[in-house]
Order: sequence, then C-alpha cells, then structure tokens
Amino acid sequence: MDDHAARLTIDCSALRANWLTLDRLSGAAETGAVVKADAYGLGIETAVPALAKAGCRTFFVAHLSEAIRARAAAPESAIYVLNGFASGRMQDYVAHRLRPVLGSAGEIDAWRQRPEGAELAALHVDTAMNRLGLRLDAALSLVNTTSLADLGIGLTMTHFASAEEPDAADTRDQISRFSALQAVIQAPGSPNRAIPASLCNSSGHFIPGVPFFQLSRPGYALYGGNPTTGRPNPMQPVIRLEAPVVQILDVPAGEAVGYNGRWVARRDSRIATVSCGYADGFPRNAGNGPDHPGGTALVAGRECPFAGNVSMDLITIDVTGIPAASLKPGDFVTLIGDALDVDRVGAAGRTIGYEILTNLGRRYRRGAIGG
Repeated sequence: MDDHAARLTIDCSALRANWLTLDRLSGAAETGAVVKADAYGLGIETAVPALAKAGCRTFFVAHLSEAIRARAAAPESAIYVLNGFASGRMQDYVAHRLRPVLGSAGEIDAWRQRPEGAELAALHVDTAMNRLGLRLDAALSLVNTTSLADLGIGLTMTHFASAEEPDAADTRDQISRFSALQAVIQAPGSPNRAIPASLCNSSGHFIPGVPFFQLSRPGYALYGGNPTTGRPNPMQPVIRLEAPVVQILDVPAGEAVGYNGRWVARRDSRIATVSCGYADGFPRNAGNGPDHPGGTALVAGRECPFAGNVSMDLITIDVTGIPAASLKPGDFVTLIGDALDVDRVGAAGRTIGYEILTNLGRRYRRGAIGG
C-alpha cells in the first residue's frame, strides 16, 4: 500500500439514499441512473451494484466500453449508450444487450440493420442544445410517418440545457417542445403510443410542474452534487477525500510558499504539506494567491486555507491556528467532505463540482462503506 496516497471513501448507503430521494420525486415514473464517466469518478463497479441494490434497473453511460462494464455489474438491467451508435461494433451491442441512443438519420438507418434479438434503442431529440440528437422537426416527421418500434426504437428522450435554472426561458421552451412531440406520439391512432419518454436529469426533478413521463435519468445529484443551485443541497454527501501530512514547516513572516511565490506569510506561520495535487485530479486553480482565495482543508476539525499553488503532487496549507500537538506528519486532513462539498470545492478551484468528481484520481487508496 502506498503510504503517501490520499484516501477516497465512497459512501454507498448515501448513494442509495440519494437515488431513493429522486425516485420519490419521480412519482410513478421509473428512475434510472447516469453512470457515465466511470460513475462520475466513483467507479462503475462500485456505483452500479449499489444503485441496483436500491432498486435502479436502468443505467445510462457515454461510451460502449463503459456499457460493457456496466453490463457485467448489472446483468439484468437496461443499459443505454448516450454517445450514439458505433456501427462497426454491432456485435458488441447485441452480445451485451446494449441500447444505443440514436441521434441522426444515419444512426437510425444503421440500427435498422440490427439482427434479430437486439435490444430496442432510444431516440435522442434535440430541443435546444445543438449538440447531439435529431432536430425536433425531423423527429416530428419521423413519428408522424413511421413506427418507431419497426426502426428498433423503444424510448424517446431529450436533454436539458439549463435545468438548474428552472425559470430560464430555454428550460420552459424545452419542456414545451418535448411535450408537443409526446402529444403527437400519444395521439389516437399513432403506432407509437406505447413508446415511453425520458426528460428529467438531476435538476429536472426539482422543476415545479415538470412532466416526468415514464423515465427519469439523474446523474450528478446521485453523487452528492447540488441539483438546486443557490439553495441548500437536498442530497447526501457520497465521497470523502483525505490526504496525509508529509511535513510541517515553520515559515517566517515575509517568506513565500510554493511555485512562483504567490503566497507570502504575513506572520510567522506553520505550513503543512499534504500528499495530493493536480496529478490526483485536485484542481490546480484551487491555489491561494493575491487574486483568488483558493481552497481550504479541514484540519483537526477547523478550516485552514491553502497557502500558494496546488502543485502536481502536493498542497501546502496554513495551519498556524492549529495547536502543534493536534497535527503531525502522517495525520490526515480532509479536502472533500463535511462542509467542503464537491460544489464548494469546485467553486474554490474556479470550476464546477462535476469536474471535481469526474477527475477523481487513480492514485487514491479507494474504499467503500455502507455496502
């Protein structure tokens, strides 16, 4: 075991509790789970079984390789691949019972060549993002003239651009556009009336009056991120990141700490150097300098500011206010956890909590609690 490695603890019971919270908000709709980006950095092999234990039966990933791993972790679940259909890999979709999310006429045509026994795909309809998906007018034409089931499609979906802003004009426009498409699909005599739909991401669960249709697909909130920007976080924290102290130095007033001397001691100071850095996925921009207050760590139960830049393998922390007897080399400080949630850590690093999660490093000593 690497004694210098920071340790990452994943609380599977909190992960399940977050899914159950969102499932209650979904009402009669099924609640899925987005486990792309290696389950937002927690690990597919850890997160998927925990979510399945809570009752989740439908998972979404970005890449085919992630889908194959998710299938091994959830043998009986539905697994969708968000980033389209890799037509040269048809045998993998069939062998692993995977469902591509189709976003173009070319992908739809390619999926029509699927062999018997293939799973039903999803149709991604673009209602605002101009990123992935069939444009709304093309989707309306398709559902007006074609049986989606004959094309191998068993779900329609769209993706919010600004769900964290429930009153944003584009959010309401997207709800209206997708609802109009569903009205056509569900019209009397339509061959597509049995095709379910999916709209809500994490923040979508908290939009007043939002239609859930038949399936929601939360992601960020499952892992402890706040889906209600500017309001108290309704989710439980899922990860804790702690780093060991390597050395504690006395730094006289007026001397600089770290690369480029961006932090200068205003008083005689004690600086703890901990073994974690941007090579571990902790944001380099969380450094403390004259133009940015930067990050903090919980040391012996108190918040202490970073001192200078976050470097590749190390972070320096001003622990002058911590009694010397309360901290020694080998002790651990908390970089993510308790009051330092992923959103706050993201803001301190001039990024977002999503990036904090998905960059969780490979060098951590990982452990899971809560089964």
